[in-house]
Amino acid sequence: MSQFWYSDETATQLAEEAVREAGEGGRIACLSAPSVYQKLKQGVVDGSDRVSAVVLEYDRRFASYGEDFVFYDYNKPLSLPDSVSPHSFDIVLADPPYLSEECLSKVTQTIKYLSKGKVLLCTGAIMENLAKDLLDVKMCSFLPKHNRNLSNEFRCFVNYPSRLLSC
Repeated sequence: MSQFWYSDETATQLAEEAVREAGEGGRIACLSAPSVYQKLKQGVVDGSDRVSAVVLEYDRRFASYGEDFVFYDYNKPLSLPDSVSPHSFDIVLADPPYLSEECLSKVTQTIKYLSKGKVLLCTGAIMENLAKDLLDVKMCSFLPKHNRNLSNEFRCFVNYPSRLLSC
């Protein structure tokens, strides 16, 4: 199980964006994005104490987060526990595990189930057209960085007016 962790700066910026967009008392779903979830729980992001967050992840090592952990297999995009209600998250921050049409299409089903509307998607730039077709997102100028260099150009996409669009 290989995890590609965001750099500390990227995880912080994404967590700040999620908090800002969720609003006070808001709910954040970190879909295959454990480094953003961790940043939210570290208490270093202003306002993170006024939102709640869950991490949906295949890697069961994250079960140590207790009730905030939801096992997630993108191959079964709607196989979620009853405790995860439809349209119950103010923002869904998703980082699909693979750069493929099949993976993004299935993750999109989960995003649409979870989200009240706002989507922050992090994936390869090569997925831009499909992401736009599936989720009506726009590519941000913000460039996410990882601790390990990825061979693919990585980008963020949003479906709402965002500071990340013009960073």
